[in-house]
Amino acid sequence: MTTGRLPDHEQRILDEVERALRRDRRLDRRLRTGRLRRRPDLSRVTHYRPRVLTVVLLLAVSIALLVTGIVTSRPAVIWTFAAIWPLTLFAVFRLVCRWTER
Repeated sequence: MTTGRLPDHEQRILDEVERALRRDRRLDRRLRTGRLRRRPDLSRVTHYRPRVLTVVLLLAVSIALLVTGIVTSRPAVIWTFAAIWPLTLFAVFRLVCRWTER
C-alpha cells in the first residue's frame, strides 16, 4: 500500500467507525482493564464512597469478631478481626467525610 492519504469517502467511513468505538463504554472498560498496571490505582481508593449499610455491617462484624476473640482467644478470630478493623475504620472515616462535605 502507498502511504498516501485515504480517499474522502474512505476517510469519512474511518472517522465514523472511530467515533462509534469511542462511544462504546463496554469496549473502553475492557480495554482499560486489559492493560497491565505497574502501580495500584489509588484514585479508586480515594474516591471510595461507602454506603451506610456497608459501614453498619462492617461495624457489626468487627464488634462480633472482637467479642468472640476476647471470649475464645482463638488466633484465627483475632487475626480476622485485625484484618477487618482497619477496613471498618477507613469506611467510617470516608462516610463521616462525605457527611461533612454537605
